[in-house]
Amino acid sequence: MSNTVPAHRPDLPASPALPVSPALPVLTIDASRLRKPPAHDKVKLELLVNGEQEEIAFFPEKTLLEVLREDLDLCGTKHGCELGECGACAVLLDGQPILSCLKLALECAGHEILTVEGLSRGGRLHPLQAAFCDLGAAQCGYCTPGILCTAKALLDRNPAPKREEIIEALSGNLCRCTGYLQIFEAVEEAARRLRAPESEAPQGAETPSSLRPEETAGHNLLATRARAVPS
Repeated sequence: MSNTVPAHRPDLPASPALPVSPALPVLTIDASRLRKPPAHDKVKLELLVNGEQEEIAFFPEKTLLEVLREDLDLCGTKHGCELGECGACAVLLDGQPILSCLKLALECAGHEILTVEGLSRGGRLHPLQAAFCDLGAAQCGYCTPGILCTAKALLDRNPAPKREEIIEALSGNLCRCTGYLQIFEAVEEAARRLRAPESEAPQGAETPSSLRPEETAGHNLLATRARAVPS
C-alpha cells in the first residue's frame, strides 16, 4: 500500500461549502431593571415556649430552630445538618418530638413548644438530665439536647420501655462520642427513677431531691452545657 498522498482529482465534484453561521449578538443586561424578590415584613406572633407565652416579631420564612436560637436566645437546641437527618435540633411540639430545622415557626402558633431549657423545674434537673450526668451519657454535649427531648417523649408515653424500644425511639438522633450505650443506660435509669417513689429508691441512689446542694450545683453543668457548646 502506497503511503503517498493521493493526487488532486479534477474529475471529482468539489465538496459543498459549509454555511457560515452569523455572529451571535452580544447579550447585555441592565442590572437596574432586574426584579428584586419582594421583601417580607416581619410577623408578630405569640408562641408558647417552655410554659411561657412569648410575643415575637420574626420573618415568616424563619424555621422554629432559627426563632428559638436567634429571637428567643434558647441556644440549647442545636444547628446540625439542617436536613432533618441528625436530630440535634429536636424539640417537643405538643409532647411529640419534631425536627425544628424543618418546621416553620409560623406553623407552631397555638401549640406547646418544649426545649431542653424547659426540662428542669424549680432549679431541679429532670431525672433524664440527672441520669445523663451520673452515667456519663453526655460527652461533647452537642447532640444531648435533642436526645433528652426525644427520650422525654418516649418516657411520657411509655414509662417502662425495653432496650429495643429506646433504641428505636432514639434512632433519629446521631451521637459521635458515646457509642450510644451510656445513652441507652441513662434512659433506662431515668425511667426507673420516674417509676419508683423516692422513699423506695435503693440506698445510695441519687434522686433529684436527695442530692445535696453542692451536688445539685454540679449536676447543673448538664443544664448549662448545651449553651456552652459552640453553635
